[in-house]
Amino acid sequence: MEKKTKADILICGAGIVGLTIARELIKKRRGNIIIIEKEGDLGLHASGRNSGVLHAGIYYSKDTLRAKSCLKGNFMMKEYCKQKKLPLFQSGKVIVTKNEGELETLKQLYDRAIANGAKVDIINEKELNKIEPNAKTFKQALYSHYTAVVSPKKILKSLHDDLIKTKKVKIFFNTKFESVKDSSVITNNGEIYYDLFINAAGAYSDKIAHSFGLGKEYKLIPFKGIYRKLKKEKNSMIKGSIYPVPDIRNPFLGVHYTRGIDGEVYLGPTAIPALGRENYGILSGMDIEAFEILLREAILFFADPKFRDVALIEPRKYYPPYFFNDAKKLVKEIDPNDVISSDKAGIRPQLVDWKKKELVMDFKILKEANSLHILNAISPAFTASMDFAKFVVDDYVKK
Repeated sequence: MEKKTKADILICGAGIVGLTIARELIKKRRGNIIIIEKEGDLGLHASGRNSGVLHAGIYYSKDTLRAKSCLKGNFMMKEYCKQKKLPLFQSGKVIVTKNEGELETLKQLYDRAIANGAKVDIINEKELNKIEPNAKTFKQALYSHYTAVVSPKKILKSLHDDLIKTKKVKIFFNTKFESVKDSSVITNNGEIYYDLFINAAGAYSDKIAHSFGLGKEYKLIPFKGIYRKLKKEKNSMIKGSIYPVPDIRNPFLGVHYTRGIDGEVYLGPTAIPALGRENYGILSGMDIEAFEILLREAILFFADPKFRDVALIEPRKYYPPYFFNDAKKLVKEIDPNDVISSDKAGIRPQLVDWKKKELVMDFKILKEANSLHILNAISPAFTASMDFAKFVVDDYVKK
């Protein structure tokens, strides 16, 4: 990259949000787009570390951006995979109950799903047994027809290649946002001028928005998702995806089973408060910001009952017996020896409104002058990305 470069549109972040926004801009006949990415490759963080599940609009309140874009994004991503001959496992999903008290929440999920246009059925134990023989439920379960599984990294690579072929997009890897100056961004590789800056930086999106003087009331708290998996010879125990009824007050879905496109069955993820935006291991990814994050977590622990519930329960799942106890509630048969460790781990950068001292439950878009900031691109952001990108470009980018 030259020391001084000019872009009509500069996008920070080559994750799924940044790539799909660039793709949508090209459809609108925009050009001279530069994407900067601090890493040397695609998919090293949230976009490449998620479960690969395409969600079907079940969990989200009707009027939220997550609800509006999830199912449309699901269909668009499936069509893209078919066109590009990328792996697509149309697995479906069952959500099972553990007791009488969860039946009412199951009905709420059904109502939300129907309101959002999803195809779902409330099924009994006999019907569940035909779909997912090893799944266990109390009287009723929810079956989602539209849930599917894809390969996130192959989708990212395909989108990258599509963009480069247009010759209207350049992607600069190993290029880190450092500061903003008037209508230019200073990176470790030089200065880039722009007409419009789009912040799609995921776990760092709040810090970049703050450097533009926006969203000072919002800060991210990272949550670590760790996974385990079934031994290869036990993969046949799970046909598709088995999820628990979640606490719908929180944005986390609980430990579940997901059969991937490669036939591997993963259990997870957890939602453990982490001590770094890249704190994938026990200590790896921790830096000087860990103390600030720890302070935020302590404040939120006392201020927000929803966060307190997560903070008290989830860390226990670092220990295999606690993790296993969650997982075994969803199935009829499983032995601790069937479950082995996995190096799969991810970070969910959860936005917090510090004026209200509560977790933000929807995507957040901030716009001022010639900068646009995508905050809280949490699940189902990968699923929703293609439709969400269309919404962002149509509603926030000048023609």
